[in-house]
Amino acid sequence: MHAAVRASTRSGGAFRMALTLVLAAVLSAFACGCAPATPGPGDPSLSLSVGVMPAVDSAPILLADQKGYFGELGLVVDVQVYTNAMNRQSALQSGGLDGAMTDVVALVNNVENGFDIRITTSTDGVFPFLMKEDLTGRTEIRAGMMEISVTNYLSDRLLGDRFELEKVYINEIPARLEMIGKGALDLAVVPEPMASQGERNGLLKVLYPNNDPFSPDVMVFAGKAIRDKREALRRFHQAYNRAVDEINADDGEARDLLISVLGLDPSIRDRILMPDYHRARVPDEAFLRQVMEWNERVLGKRTDLAYADLVDDSFVG
Repeated sequence: MHAAVRASTRSGGAFRMALTLVLAAVLSAFACGCAPATPGPGDPSLSLSVGVMPAVDSAPILLADQKGYFGELGLVVDVQVYTNAMNRQSALQSGGLDGAMTDVVALVNNVENGFDIRITTSTDGVFPFLMKEDLTGRTEIRAGMMEISVTNYLSDRLLGDRFELEKVYINEIPARLEMIGKGALDLAVVPEPMASQGERNGLLKVLYPNNDPFSPDVMVFAGKAIRDKREALRRFHQAYNRAVDEINADDGEARDLLISVLGLDPSIRDRILMPDYHRARVPDEAFLRQVMEWNERVLGKRTDLAYADLVDDSFVG
């Protein structure tokens, strides 16, 4: 009798345990069905392709990629380096890139022409002038730059009251460096760290003061990416901020990474002028208006854009 009772008790306990497991599985499946779907690591909405330029602006993005900050957030980022801004712009417009580093001059002109892109954060650049020799005493100079770009804007803003400029439009940064070395140009705006590479090769590097509250360089994303990949963009800026904090604490690793990724001479490591990096932030309306007024005056392009046409501030803060 006792043996039968003990057996019955074990059987009943096993039944109750099995029933409990079945109910738990059903409730779990129900809960999963009702909860919002969480993108997995292979979800295309959590992948981004971004284009950067050979500039110190790119350091937070390169560092976040190199140290796995994107991956830790479940984000896959394909970072591509461009030396020609026109090629980068073509890739962005054709859908080959979700976002790219550009500048406010190019942004204004692209949006005015119907291209759906918006600033999601400013970036932080340093823009020295390279020259073959000291230009003290000169009144007229030949300056190399890209026409619709920050280099044209900064040439006017920083040199306009010093020299009469003959502007020579050259898209490729290496080509500008070569022409300065040959004496075909007197100077050119060349972003760091490429400017330090030019200095290493015998050119004179001069940094004129710029009192603008924001760098003219920005990170933009296409409207489609902003609409369809909002979570990816949120995580991208989160990783960007983490990298900014790390660089501001110690920029040594960022210097090494810029030299490695951009294929620069290691001897320029400590010559590179590094900026004070800012966490994700967007330029204010007054700064953008200043650039648009220059755009109208110098490039002869009418600009009729609202601040919201140029900026999406939902990924900062």
